[in-house]
This record gives sequence, C-alpha cells and structure tokens, in this order.
Amino acid sequence: MTATPDVDILVIGAGQAGLSVGYHLHRLGLRAERDFLIVDHSPAPGGAWQFRWPSLTLSNVNRVHDLPGMSFQETLPAGAENAQAATAVPHYFALYEERFDLRVHRPVSVTVVCDRSTSATCPNQEVDGLLHAEIKPGATVKVRGLVNATGTWDKPFIPYYRGAETFAGRQLHAHDYRTATEFDGKHVVVVGGGITAIQLLDEISQVTTTTWVTRREPVFRRGQFAPEDGRAAVAMVEDRVRRGLPPGSVVSVTGLREDARVKAMQARGVLDRHPMFERIEPDGIRWADGTFQRADVILWATGFRSSLDHLAPLRLRGPGGGIKMAGHLATQVDADPRIHLVGYGPSASTIGANRAGRAAAVELVSYLGLPTRAAS
Repeated sequence: MTATPDVDILVIGAGQAGLSVGYHLHRLGLRAERDFLIVDHSPAPGGAWQFRWPSLTLSNVNRVHDLPGMSFQETLPAGAENAQAATAVPHYFALYEERFDLRVHRPVSVTVVCDRSTSATCPNQEVDGLLHAEIKPGATVKVRGLVNATGTWDKPFIPYYRGAETFAGRQLHAHDYRTATEFDGKHVVVVGGGITAIQLLDEISQVTTTTWVTRREPVFRRGQFAPEDGRAAVAMVEDRVRRGLPPGSVVSVTGLREDARVKAMQARGVLDRHPMFERIEPDGIRWADGTFQRADVILWATGFRSSLDHLAPLRLRGPGGGIKMAGHLATQVDADPRIHLVGYGPSASTIGANRAGRAAAVELVSYLGLPTRAAS
C-alpha cells in the first residue's frame, strides 16, 4: 500500500547540521513547508549554542564555522570578540533561517519514528511505504525521507563508577555547568580529557582547588592542526561507522592543542593529570592503590552520545550498538536509504556538518526521485 506523504522530507533538528541540510534542499529548488519540513525542539534558534555557559565567549570558543552561503562575521557588530557564544551564534542562526526562508517549526519534539501507520508503540500493522514521525502534542507527520540532525547535546554521558550513588557532594555534567563561582571554596574533581574539560578546568581552578582525572593520558600538540590531521580524524571515524561500529573519539587522533591558555594552566600546575579512580565514596574518590582525594564536587566532562532514541523502532543499530553507514560522506543509513544521519560520526564537527548537509540533501533527493529546480 502506498500512502500520500504530508511532505517529502522531514529534517529533525535545526542546529548547524539541520540548517546546512535545509540550505542545500533550498538550493536544489525544494521549498520549506511544501517539499520539506524542519522541526526543532528548542524554544529559539541557535541549536545547542543557546545553552552554553555564559563565560564561553567568541574569544575563547574553539571555533564557530560559517554555515553555507552566509558568513558568521557579517552578523557581528564591531568589537564583538568578547560576546557570549550563547547570544552571538543563535543570533546568526536566526538571521540564517530568515535569509533562506527555512521556516523552522519550534518548539516541536519528535518522540518516535516508525515505518508503519500506527501509534508510538509501533505494533505490527501494515507498512504503507512512508515514515511516520510522531510529534508532540499528538500529531503525526508522514514523509518519504528523513534527515536526522539532532546532534548530541540532549544525551550527556556519565560513566558509572562503583559508589557513585553514595557521594554526599554534588555531581553534574558539563551540560549543566554555568559558572565557576558556584564552586568557590569547594574541591572539584574534573573528569574528562577533551576540549570542554580543559576549558572548565581552567575556569574552576582560578577560583578553587581542583583535581584533574582522565581515562587516557592526554596528548598536547603545539601549533595549529594541519589539514591532514583533521582528515585523519574524520577518516578514522568514517571507517568505524561504515563498518557499523560506534563512532570513536576524534581527540584520540588529533590530541589537544597547546595554546596560550594551556601553557598558563601548565605554569599554574593545574594540568597535573591523574588516572581514573576506581570508586567513589561519600566524601571523595579512591584509586586502586588506596590513594584518596576528598571532594565536594565531581564535574563529568565526559562527552555526549548521539540523540537517536526516537529512531529506535526502526532498528537501525547493529549488535555492537553502532549504525552501519553508507553514502558519499557516510550520512546514509545502509539498512534504510530513506534515512540520513547528519551530525553523526564523521559529520559531528561543525565543518563536517556543512559538507555532510550537502551530501545528504543531494543523495536523498536523488534517491526519492524528487524534481530539482534552481533556487530563486
């Protein structure tokens, strides 16, 4: 049985990846709300940027890559170097949506996607050839193709260590960090070896005492990353997802850049790294050799996982938890070519999301046999 779709393509998420997809669909001559629909669960434009901590400014953020077709710099007033990233980037995204008439619907949450004409529980009923996205509050959108661009911000990852539930102090993820001053006078254990961990460790260590813990020995590299470094990192992750494995850590390939901030932290003795502890106790952490560190706060800067729970009924994951990907830039789900994941695996970075957005738009439009026209 073949049913009539509400629109041909649904794009879930309006962060860097989703807006890039929308731009390229627009460039192919498809129109928002007629041929494709972009939905986003956030209250306003900006993707995950609107939730970043206040001290993250344009002067200390890792980098904000331009979206295709519109420069970030042209949206900034003079002297905006110290503007909050949580304000400046959402402003840019809002102008971008308006310029390219992307008509993002928000706040809209997609609770589940099925390939059957059913309720959210997806019982065995007749397949109608469409994907059914259930959207709060109770509506369903039927589409022929889907681009998932939900990113990772909504899935903070905290590994479990024995005794975590007994800790009498405060535990939080970097997702919920706001300002270092709230930890004044407390000893903070920062767990994680990525860029975010370094940023937060730097801020917190300037107002109180800290202990830095990582699973792997961190590797610091001097100077800018060469293009081949970035290509090597992307190639590693792409190889994994093409084999159906969960995406790996890019930092394990590129290392951490030894910039002026890192050098200052080294001079202050902040980067005295400790290996992972064995267990958590009510008033601190303990290593396997019996060494103990009293702690008031454990801050987990341990990354995120892809926000894909709403796709669970489609059974895209393999036995190891990964999703086997195909297509030019590994955005197409191998088991179901109607579905593209942008911002997953090698397209998780902002610059990677731009390139992947174009690949996903072109490949999906071609697969669905949609007519293309020059954008007006």
